[in-house]
Amino acid sequence: MGKAANVAFFVPHLGCAHACSFCDQRSIAGQAAPPSPADVAGTLARVREQMGSRSRDAEVAFFGGSFTAIPRRQMLALLEAVAPFLGADGFSGIRVSTRPDAVDDDVLALLRAHGVTSIELGAQSMDDAVLCRNGRGHTARQVRDAALRVGRAGFSLGLQMMTGLPGDGPAGARRTARELAALHPDTVRIYPALVLRGTRMAAWWADGTYEPQPLDDAVLLCAALFDYFTRRGIRVLRMGLHAEPSLEQNLLAGPWHPAFGELCESRVYYTRARRALARAPGADCLLAPRGETGKVAGQHRRNLLALEARVDRRLHIREDPGLPPLAVRAVKCL
Repeated sequence: MGKAANVAFFVPHLGCAHACSFCDQRSIAGQAAPPSPADVAGTLARVREQMGSRSRDAEVAFFGGSFTAIPRRQMLALLEAVAPFLGADGFSGIRVSTRPDAVDDDVLALLRAHGVTSIELGAQSMDDAVLCRNGRGHTARQVRDAALRVGRAGFSLGLQMMTGLPGDGPAGARRTARELAALHPDTVRIYPALVLRGTRMAAWWADGTYEPQPLDDAVLLCAALFDYFTRRGIRVLRMGLHAEPSLEQNLLAGPWHPAFGELCESRVYYTRARRALARAPGADCLLAPRGETGKVAGQHRRNLLALEARVDRRLHIREDPGLPPLAVRAVKCL
């Protein structure tokens, strides 16, 4: 999974006029108040000094609420606080997340003029019935239109989707993935729906009208989506929410795991290792990309044990620095 080096600031609920069924930004971000321009400048000064030249590969990110829908003066103040830290000796650009119905051409021009280089749109689903049921307040067509505008304006396009939403299922998630891929994003994020205290989804779960995905089912589905996007050259930045104490304190149900993304990647490696062994009868060694042997083996070596049971022989895993990410070869050990 691609790793994005971001210095992230969360603007919980700012600019969002909707209360989606799943949303509690305070739990997700671990804070109730948005950062001030002074907070942003102070943090960036400190982080840039710590990172040194590595800051050139990092972005400043505003996540959480709908950044382009917050009061214009506040948005400009935050962007202007970042400006002194961009450029040859600073960060590479600014990444923002927002709603698909909050990116008109005027806003895009303003973002471009203030150093924004990447825009992520919270699509969540491309099924209008699912979007309506979960209170998103926008349509699939608005996602498509916004993605086209962002791309035409020269920004790096990111799209975010969720699995396990009320009214959705694995087939719907796969349709959403196909429609998002057709928009040619540079990056995607995949989030399984979690039941957080104080949300409408929590009420539905409490009264029995909503059942979240089991962890194993979510891993299987998100692994398949990850594989789908990756094969098409679309970088998956993240699977699963970032671990925050406030998130875990407010989590009621759902497929939560602090290493959810690694579980999904490991599942992809298992599938590819199984296929590699099927193509190489008698092979007893799996070759993995540099640094990926643990993911091939799986947590607690579960992948390796399952593969050994499948072929009825002991297997070894070795690194092959020449292999690209997610590739696995099966060979005879020398």
